[in-house]
Amino acid sequence: MNTKTNQSINIGVDTGKFQLDIYVRPLEIYFTVSNDDKGIKEALNEIKKHKPERIIIEATGRLEMPFIMACAKAGLPFVIANPVHVKRFAGAIGQRAKTDKLDAKLIAHYGEAIKPSLSQLKPENMQLMSDLVARRNQLLVMQTMEKNRLQILPKELAMTIKPILTAFKNQILRIENKILKLIESCPEYQAKNHLLQSMKGIGKIAAASIISNLPELGYMTNKQASALVGVAPINRESGRFKGMRKIQGGRHQIRTVLYMAMMSAIQSNPVFKGQYQKLVAAGKPKKVALIACVRKMIVILNSMLRDGVIWEAPKV
Repeated sequence: MNTKTNQSINIGVDTGKFQLDIYVRPLEIYFTVSNDDKGIKEALNEIKKHKPERIIIEATGRLEMPFIMACAKAGLPFVIANPVHVKRFAGAIGQRAKTDKLDAKLIAHYGEAIKPSLSQLKPENMQLMSDLVARRNQLLVMQTMEKNRLQILPKELAMTIKPILTAFKNQILRIENKILKLIESCPEYQAKNHLLQSMKGIGKIAAASIISNLPELGYMTNKQASALVGVAPINRESGRFKGMRKIQGGRHQIRTVLYMAMMSAIQSNPVFKGQYQKLVAAGKPKKVALIACVRKMIVILNSMLRDGVIWEAPKV
């Protein structure tokens, strides 16, 4: 009789673009499934048989979100682990070899030894928060258009615009309250929100946009973070031709929000104000200088979330 079945079950999941590698500890069961709806359904059917204490999966990007959402829907206990913590654990136990199977086994071992708290993340709320931030941006654009019309149209028409502006204002306020309630509903959102807003320039909307539209932040390299937002300059060279490097791709919604946040940061945050002034003084166009500051902001925020530390401006 295998006495291991009486022990707590920890399941490690290593996420790939096309495949999920799954290890059940301490039963030493290993299997793989495709990272799609069919494979995830197959994986959950097998996982449910073992009644796990926790299912641990690294937060390496959006690739794990379908699996996490399926676990949440099925009521299974899951942990979204920080890859840095798992890597440090590997160093502590002296594991250097890397294969998909070994990674899944390591993640399961990490869960058993460290016993990380279960994630209370509600993946569907991330999409709702993203939609709310997008809708708020739409309302702001329409509000600005109406304000501009108020300036140029005859005063006799002002009364046809003011009620609309009041309606926009009320709807924007309602959306902001809904966003705040979503953040307050989840300890993980609260923790991220606290860290993000500790940086001058990052307000509640920018923080909510990062939480919902850039959940990978804190779990990747600085270069990956910059590329994901779309603020990493891309070389344009061919033979003797050397064009100006330009940004491209990335997630435009979060980039727009951070661009606006930087407009505030260069007024209130001495670090970004100093960098912006230095770049402009060196002859950089103002927009280029702003994008460079946004890139620096992303790098710093990525490090803050990775290490769980609040913003501290350098002492002058």
